[in-house]
Amino acid sequence: MSRALIVEADGGSRGNPGPAGYGALVRDAGTGELLAEVAEPIGVATNNVAEYRGLIAGLETVAALATAADVEVRMDSKLVVEQMSGRWKIKHPDMRPLAARAGELASGLGRVRYTWIPRAENAHADRLANEAMDGASRGLGDGVPDASVESAAPVSGWSAPDTAPTQLVLLRHGQTPLSVERRFAGVGDIPLTDTGHEQARRAARRLAGRGIDAIVSSPLRRTRDTAAYAAAELGLRVHIDEDLRETDFGDWEGMSFAEVRAKQPDELSRWLADPAAAPPGGESFAEAADRVAAARDRLLADHPGRTVLVVSHVTPIKVLLQQALLAPLQALYRMHLDVACLSEVHCFSDGPMVVRLLNDTGHLA
Repeated sequence: MSRALIVEADGGSRGNPGPAGYGALVRDAGTGELLAEVAEPIGVATNNVAEYRGLIAGLETVAALATAADVEVRMDSKLVVEQMSGRWKIKHPDMRPLAARAGELASGLGRVRYTWIPRAENAHADRLANEAMDGASRGLGDGVPDASVESAAPVSGWSAPDTAPTQLVLLRHGQTPLSVERRFAGVGDIPLTDTGHEQARRAARRLAGRGIDAIVSSPLRRTRDTAAYAAAELGLRVHIDEDLRETDFGDWEGMSFAEVRAKQPDELSRWLADPAAAPPGGESFAEAADRVAAARDRLLADHPGRTVLVVSHVTPIKVLLQQALLAPLQALYRMHLDVACLSEVHCFSDGPMVVRLLNDTGHLA
């Protein structure tokens, strides 16, 4: 009978790319006993490379401990978990050999499954990775043997972030006919109203001089038209990310809340109570949150340390704020975002995300 083991792994880079390192540990799945832990500075690398290196080290450690094992890999990297689970394509050439190595190691074990966990639940591996990054900052790097690290209590308390963040400036699209009438507006290609066009112009003028390096938009017309004003003001192209689209409200598209309440009260009650519940023929908030997180991870990988204008919809923007705050998904029901509002999240390469602005409409006054 194969042994059941848990791998917890993490990696990071101070600068993305910058001094990088990884940490990994192996536990007995039944008892929780810590069996082994490793950490290593790897010189200058990106966050994603370091995270993959942490996964590889964890699987190598399992292989050294057991000839056969059923393994659950737990990581707070959505990118690595989704790619290794086969749900996301591996597009970046630097990731392909690392993923191939991890897959080769996994194939020599028993059943291996990958689970995403919040960063707060990956504190042990995070601490090991940070200790390895300390070593990378001191000039250690590849060629240094994996080092066993003595257990220690995690550091607590406030400290200043040690890297320049990637700044996500979040702009909700301008007014549409359905937003005026407070109707469900999902993946339909709805135009802006005249007021919505003026709101987009004002938002663009507000952003002039903000130091925007790139503009990324949902593919839907109302966001593309809003983004076009910013692009003209800032002299930038608009890049499209399909995963920044609004939630698909299915049969409720174009209906008012009162109309849905009258026609499908049970379905509406379930939707209001559970983010995993979807409108008939539509998409749940939980499903939307997964793809929005994927879009965010791509933004951070593609624009490290830069300022990116993200033009999207009420649900994706709420999700980015909710995840930055480490709030439960139910927090989406407790946020209000006006049309053409600005919010802002700073994402630091060593882990934390900080909400700096929420539902700012000062440019519309």
